[in-house]
Amino acid sequence: MPDTTQTYQPAIPLQERLKPYAFGIALGVLAIFHAVGFWGLMFSGEPEKFQRLTPMNLLLTNFLLFSFHRRWNVAFILFAVTIMAAGFFAEVLGIHTGLLFGDYAYGESLGIKVLDVPLLIGLNWLMLVYTSGHLVNTVQLHWLARAALAALLMVGLDFFLEPVAVAFDFWDWHGGHIPWSNYTGWLGLSFLFQVYFQKAPIYKHNRLAPYVYLVQAVFFISIWTLL
Repeated sequence: MPDTTQTYQPAIPLQERLKPYAFGIALGVLAIFHAVGFWGLMFSGEPEKFQRLTPMNLLLTNFLLFSFHRRWNVAFILFAVTIMAAGFFAEVLGIHTGLLFGDYAYGESLGIKVLDVPLLIGLNWLMLVYTSGHLVNTVQLHWLARAALAALLMVGLDFFLEPVAVAFDFWDWHGGHIPWSNYTGWLGLSFLFQVYFQKAPIYKHNRLAPYVYLVQAVFFISIWTLL
């Protein structure tokens, strides 16, 4: 008689089936959202609608970025909280005293504010430190040189970001002029954060992180060229 028994094979969960494609999906979502944002700000004729979506874009980018982080241990959580808090309160100090960066004020495009600084600013600092730190870790250099190079990458991105931020109500500078103190302040603070990143006992192999930095750079440089 033929064997009619069937070997039971449990269904593979959807999450496991999608796992080999997760990186490509995440990269595609990043590219699409930033491309739509670029079109909306520059060509839709209704940039205000897309300005209001900036917080959602930032949250989505960070969700995708940190979904690829491994080893969520105490050291990483401490690193993330420290960078977010230090970045946020540096901005609070800057807003209310003019120290570190110069005289500026935040607009409404970045969402809810506390002490006149959007809450998402701390998360933005973490994203920039984390992604630029990962990017330079692909280069064989002394850790201190990598920290300096990553800080320069952050300032380089900020150079293109600043005019875009002013044009779309992220923040504005007193007198309409971006002072050099902004870039020197960014460089000093970014370097301190990157030293922490290099020396922190955290896992530093997030394959999506360099691409997040590059997508952000392409986005802001493209808008900058058309302003």
